[in-house]
Amino acid sequence: MPDRTLEPNGTDAPRRGRHAAARPRLWEAAFKAARGLLALVALITITSPALARTVRVVALGDSLTAGYGVAPKEAFPVQLEAALRARGHDVVIENAGVSGETATQGLARLDWSVPEGTDAVILALGANDMLRGLPPKVTRAALTQIVARLKARGITVLVAGMRAAPNLGAVYAAAFDPIFPEVAAEQGVLLYPFFLDGVAGDATLNQKDGLHPNPKGVAVMVAGILPKAEELLAAVTVRANGSN
Repeated sequence: MPDRTLEPNGTDAPRRGRHAAARPRLWEAAFKAARGLLALVALITITSPALARTVRVVALGDSLTAGYGVAPKEAFPVQLEAALRARGHDVVIENAGVSGETATQGLARLDWSVPEGTDAVILALGANDMLRGLPPKVTRAALTQIVARLKARGITVLVAGMRAAPNLGAVYAAAFDPIFPEVAAEQGVLLYPFFLDGVAGDATLNQKDGLHPNPKGVAVMVAGILPKAEELLAAVTVRANGSN
């Protein structure tokens, strides 16, 4: 006859024996498995991109952005977008470059050049101000207003700096060159110090005018700014997390 024991209610029933002892262990194993699954889900959530959508970036600039003298597919915004996508970023970069434009002119068209839904802006204005010898204080004021207005709209900004040409003299350079790092620092935004880094003055990377990069020159510009562009996208993600 099977062993029998009293249940808590006093009834006489078959003893559970090994099956009764196994049940707690089964529940414990199931609990551990569930806890492990929850931890895995949490890890996936933490390490997954915060934005489950395409990040929209506007490149706001002059002929260096617009792609003067190169094919549309070779322009800076197109090459930068391709480089970022090759590194796994879901991003679209709109070309809002206008050849010959100054910082003040960029400010005048800011609202319609940077539409609603823009996540970030690469601000690359100031080269024409320098080439025309405009007062640096005018350039500084325009760039400051552009950055401030973009920030007020919740848009993350990367300032692409410019440097004065040597023929403008040391006095002008001393007033012009600090504009970009100082505006970026004052406004608390990202800075890429020199948009033409590695390209300016290199005849093999520029068109015949010596001012505008050729396709290879644009590629050098993209390679230089790429890490900072990735930092810009990361900042967009941080902002998105903070607003959720």
